[in-house]
Amino acid sequence: MTRELLLEIGTEEIPSRFLPSALKQLSTVGGEAFQDARLEYQKITVFATPRRLVLYVEGLAKKQADIREKIKGPARCIAFTETGEATKAGKGFARSQGVSIQELEIDTLNGTEYVFAVKETRGELTLNLLPQILPRVISKLSFPKPMYWESREIRFARPIRWLLALYGEEMIPFQFAGLTAGRETRGHRFLAPGPFTVKDPAHYFQLMKESNVILDQEKRQALIRQQVDDAANKCGGRPLIDEDLLEEVNYLVEKPQAVIGSFSTDYLSLPQEVLITTMKVNQRYFPVLARGQEELLPYFIVISNTSAENAINVQRGNEKVLRARLSDARFFFEEDQRQPLESYRERLKGIIFQEELGSIYDKQQRIKSLAVHLAHQLSLESNEIKKVERVADLCKADLATNMVSEFPELQGIMGREYALLSAEDKEVAMGIYEHCLPRFADDNLPKTVPGMLVSIADKLDTIAGCFKIGIEPTGSQDPYALRRQALGITAILVEGRINLELEPLVRKALNQFNTEQNVKDKLVEKITAFFPQRIRFLLGKKGS
Repeated sequence: MTRELLLEIGTEEIPSRFLPSALKQLSTVGGEAFQDARLEYQKITVFATPRRLVLYVEGLAKKQADIREKIKGPARCIAFTETGEATKAGKGFARSQGVSIQELEIDTLNGTEYVFAVKETRGELTLNLLPQILPRVISKLSFPKPMYWESREIRFARPIRWLLALYGEEMIPFQFAGLTAGRETRGHRFLAPGPFTVKDPAHYFQLMKESNVILDQEKRQALIRQQVDDAANKCGGRPLIDEDLLEEVNYLVEKPQAVIGSFSTDYLSLPQEVLITTMKVNQRYFPVLARGQEELLPYFIVISNTSAENAINVQRGNEKVLRARLSDARFFFEEDQRQPLESYRERLKGIIFQEELGSIYDKQQRIKSLAVHLAHQLSLESNEIKKVERVADLCKADLATNMVSEFPELQGIMGREYALLSAEDKEVAMGIYEHCLPRFADDNLPKTVPGMLVSIADKLDTIAGCFKIGIEPTGSQDPYALRRQALGITAILVEGRINLELEPLVRKALNQFNTEQNVKDKLVEKITAFFPQRIRFLLGKKGS
């Protein structure tokens, strides 16, 4: 016989970035807990919204499986005499296993008879085990920045406000974080706050529907996608859907409602990336593009966690906020143009790259030296070398501008725009943008030679500098994204068909840090050994 188990952890709103990991953990930890407790089940499903994590177990057995252990003892000829009397060895084995000498069994193993102690343990009822299992499951969930609210011993992503635990119709009243689990839940914070009393798991899922909570994150995300598509279509365009943004928005709402907003066409004179970044990164809006084109329309789509009746208020509020942000962006853009891009280089001396590695200006000088060295290694023409040098001179200048200070995601993009406005060569402007590539997995790679070489120099300088001061990737920790930097260098070399020997290149990068020879030799060996795994990963993706 089996029943369904439902555990709901009700909380204050959990940051959206925590929830994908929390879901995986809840499924894994739950499965391991039942396995360790010898409780069979058919299926585990997990759900998450901003204010609840739910573990749903189908077909959970009503009791543990019985255990029959057969423990091998000494050979029969050692445990018993020829006349069948128990020896000291036989009596000692029986005593150690908590059985009588008469209960020992004899069985043959590899042609030899041995005595065995057989122990049978009756399985415990699931109802008796769950009050110990469920709090352990909750306590094993970890978060990047957990909070404590009543006791330092209990930490969670956000304060837990209620606990619901049902095994069929039976309530599991365990204790956790100062709360006693019961059969009450809450609905949508604004549309159906509750509380509501739950009879059993089936009733819970029905209550969620009635109380305006779309519990299943996959269904919720599909609904958001459809709503965004429909809303963009009403604007005469198509949505620019970023999958990371879609996932983030999905975990911000319990009942999504797409609302269309608009902004003045005057702002379309700003670089398109500025508008998109402002909408996506700062406001979590979905921009709208013209059908069949890459040009922005003066609309955006926001996903609200409220009813359609409140859409007009949501629209007005978000339009007001976006208008203020775009106004700031336009001010920054106009102010930054009051002087050429080159004039911002000196300001880099006041921006620290890393305390032990100096300023951004120091880094830019190292990049320039290394990039020009690469250009000579590849025997480029003098005019190409000059372009490499110019890209290296200006590649970090936009970090000192107002726009990039406010929107760090626009580094390189604004460098390109300001370079063009400063009458720099188009290939130089493109190289400034490309030196930031690739920024993430499957991102575009540099296409121009100056962009490739300055990108390699920038990334290799970071790797060499970090290894020199003892900052190396360990497990999941990689604060300076050195693995991604190495993978980027590898991808550029492979896709760009650039033939360079790695070891002399690493040595050249380390030379710029005045490293002692014996230390340098060890670092060269360590850094060059860091690259093969990136190469294997890249070739694996290419199917080589």
